[in-house]
Formats: sequence, C-alpha cells, structure tokens
Amino acid sequence: MRINRYVVATAGIIFHLMIGSVYAWSVYSQSIQAQTNWSESAITFAFSIAIFFLGMSAAFMGRLVERFGPRVTGTIASFCYGIGTITTGLAIHEQQLWLLYLAYGVLGGIGLGSGYVTPVSTIIKWFPKRRGLATGCAIMGFGFAAMLTSPIAHILIDRVGIEATFYILGTAYFIVMIIAAQFIRPPKADQVNAAAAVTPAAAGVSLMNGQQLTANQAVKTREFRLLWLMLFINITCGIGLVAAAAPMAQEFTAMSATQAALMVGVIGIFNGLGRLVWATVSDYLGRPTTFSVVFTVEAILILSLMVLHVPALFTIALCIILSGYGAGFSVIPAYLSDIFGTKDLGAIHGYVLTAWGIAGLVGPVILSISHQLLHSYNSTLVIFGILELIALTVSFVIRQRFTQTAAKQTNMAAN
Repeated sequence: MRINRYVVATAGIIFHLMIGSVYAWSVYSQSIQAQTNWSESAITFAFSIAIFFLGMSAAFMGRLVERFGPRVTGTIASFCYGIGTITTGLAIHEQQLWLLYLAYGVLGGIGLGSGYVTPVSTIIKWFPKRRGLATGCAIMGFGFAAMLTSPIAHILIDRVGIEATFYILGTAYFIVMIIAAQFIRPPKADQVNAAAAVTPAAAGVSLMNGQQLTANQAVKTREFRLLWLMLFINITCGIGLVAAAAPMAQEFTAMSATQAALMVGVIGIFNGLGRLVWATVSDYLGRPTTFSVVFTVEAILILSLMVLHVPALFTIALCIILSGYGAGFSVIPAYLSDIFGTKDLGAIHGYVLTAWGIAGLVGPVILSISHQLLHSYNSTLVIFGILELIALTVSFVIRQRFTQTAAKQTNMAAN
C-alpha cells in the first residue's frame, strides 16, 4: 500500500501527542498523594526516571528504527507506554512505590524513547527540502500534548478516580498509538520528488566529506560530541526553568500562586510553538545560524530575569526562553541529517537524545541545590546564563566547520 507523505506526517504528530502526555504528570501528583502515603518528591521522581529512560532507550531504539522500520518501534512504543500507564494505576491501587517507578518510570520511559524516535527520521526523508518544518510539526505534538491531556485527566480524575484514569488513558494511548504506527513508513525511491535534491544536504548526503555516515561513525566525530553538548545544555537550562517557573515568578514578581499557575500554562504553549517556529526558521537561516540566535537570545533573557519584576515582562521573557528550549528538540534532527546524512539518522538521533536523559536529572538538581544553599534563584540564573554562553561558543565552532565544508562541496560541484 502506497502512503501519502502528509498521512505519514499526520500519523507522526498524533503519535507524539500521545507520548507527550508525560509532561502532564504534575496533574496527577496531588491525587496520587491523597490516595497513598507517598511524598511529593517520591511521586515526582517517577517523572525523572521516565525522562532518564526516554533518553537512554532512544539510543537503542534509534538503531531499531533503521534496521526494522518505524512500524516495529512504533508498535513496541505502543505496548510499553500503554501497559506502563495502565500498570501505574495498579501501582497506585496496591500502593507500591517500586511498581510506580517500574511501570511509569522504566516501562513507560522505554515507551517514550522508542516512540520519540519512531517518526522523526522517517518524516525527514519524506520532506527533504523542508526538514526543519517536517520535524517541527512532529515534535510540536510532543510539546502541545500536555494541553490536550491535562483537561481530560482532570475530568477523568473527578469522575472515575485516579486509578481508573490511568487505566482509561493507558488503553486509549495503546489503541491510538498502535494504529498511528502502521502509517509511519519510509518513502520508496520514487516517492520523493527528485527535484528536491538540489543540494548535498537535501539529497540526504552529509557534509562530512560528502558521504552518509553510519551511527557508529557519527558518534566518533567531533561534530557529534559538540552537538550532544549543545543539546545537553539547552535541555538542562530549559527543564530547570520549567521545574521552577511558578515559584521563581512568585519570588521575582510577587505573582500570586494562581497567576503563576496560569503563566506556566502560557509558557507551555510557547514551548510547543517554539518547536515548529524555530525549526521552520532553520530551513531559511540554516541550522548553524538558528542555534546561534537561540543561544544568544536565551543567554540575554535568562540573565535579565533577575531584574524583570513586572509580571508581564517576566512572562514574555520566559515564553521566549522556553520557545528556544523547544527549538533544541526540533532543530537537532535536521541538523544531524545535514551533517551526517539520513541513511542512519534514526540511530544517530537516538544517540544524541541521551543528552535529554542526563539533562533531565542534572537541570532540576542544579536548581534545587543552588536554591537550597543560597535561598535565591539569582545564583541559578547566573549558572544557566553561563551555560548558555558556553553553548553559544560551541555553536560557533560547529558553524565554522559546517560552513567551510559546505563551501568546499559547493566549489567541488561547480568544478
């Protein structure tokens, strides 16, 4: 059966809308705490485990995408995330914390990792001229998922209780994901417009000596290590700010708890929009320039948060910062394909996502320790600002190599 590329893209967006529901974990916390004797920190740790296993499992699952195809990894993700969510309800019913960590953290995290890498490399191959836009659309679904899940979860919790909520949502995730996975297929040779291949990058040929690299070759390069570091810093700062957005706003601007909660919802929208907007911009500015702009803006605005005591200005600055946080997720796959090619992109993307797993633990730890010791978010913002400047420097190093190699290949083609 021949599949239209827009069907593939739509299936990818739907798939990410399901697994992106992990960002709605805070919605369940109070209800779980009310029904068990678990502390808030113990419940939150389940989310940290899930993000860690997302990043770690993505490295392995990325290789399976290229070897067995996205339908296989999508099916694995459907079972792992669906069963993990259902078993979370059982863990709450039995009041077994270890089972919560195993179900939502480990099994659910593996489902997240395999599900995250499933559509991205495939969609890029369907849209060779608009790689940024294509990946931005798919990954935008992950960013917006909490907006869809949160109200549904609230209604279910009120009507059927927290345990049944996980049973219902887990079943729904499984059904929707396994159906969507069947439509995520790589294109056949004649299904991509030959006119799209006007540059080495558009043709799926890397800028590393004009050859497509395997995952094993790519991870040994300097460029991969620098891209990993950039993504790690971007996620460390972003996820740290997400974790402390509400109390930070109350400390700096004297917002009420209600106003701060509303602000968190607003910045969540920009987290999702940033994935699409910045990825689309990267198709025109190029991935190197886009990352340099993102880190410049983030460094300036993170440091400026310390003096922005007007709630509206603080919110605007945080929205822009979080759009850049989302940009890292959507621009990096296209950047990887520009440098290393698309032949083994799923595996390469999986390896770079290990930065997410580690940053998901490091970011909140930096924030909590610095705030606990100094009783102020100023020190945290200074640390994050310095990290952003380091990322900016790294982006310039990669950009120089990128542009030099691209110019060399253009000259060779002209001759």
